[in-house]
Amino acid sequence: MKIVGDSEHFQQPFDHDENYVSRTEFKKESELAQSLGIKLALLSKSQLDKMDLDEFLYDALIKLKTIKPKTEAYRRHQQYIGKLMRGYDHEPIEAALANVLNKNNNEAARVHVFEKMRDRLLAEGDSAIQALLDDHPTFERQKLRQLVRQANKELQKAPDKESKANKELFKYLREHIDE
Repeated sequence: MKIVGDSEHFQQPFDHDENYVSRTEFKKESELAQSLGIKLALLSKSQLDKMDLDEFLYDALIKLKTIKPKTEAYRRHQQYIGKLMRGYDHEPIEAALANVLNKNNNEAARVHVFEKMRDRLLAEGDSAIQALLDDHPTFERQKLRQLVRQANKELQKAPDKESKANKELFKYLREHIDE
């Protein structure tokens, strides 16, 4: 005699399939792929060039930049990018994305180093210039002293404004130090 609630009656064909993906799991994976695609779309063209992306994905990301945001076409194209992203392994793309974004952080750190160097030159004067020349002989002493003197004059006139000579000194430091 068989009981109506027998487990044989409630089995589904996918119960024993290990490759089965439920609709919920599929939707979650699709949303993750689309969000990664949106992160890629926020990058500039030069940053995308540094990444090793497939030709179709790269073209879709560039095309998204030409579509007006907050439109239906923009939303559909984001979904298309998400669909393209489902076909790729996300780990290498995420690693390349992290690498590109980290380079921006490194660039910001370099800017802070040059700003500190400039501030030290402005505060200490000739002793700081001599120390800089000892470390980096490619600098011209006369040009450095001239830029520091001009920046200090402009800072005395308007201490809270960014002076032209201050910017030129920063640019000169950045051009001549190769790190």
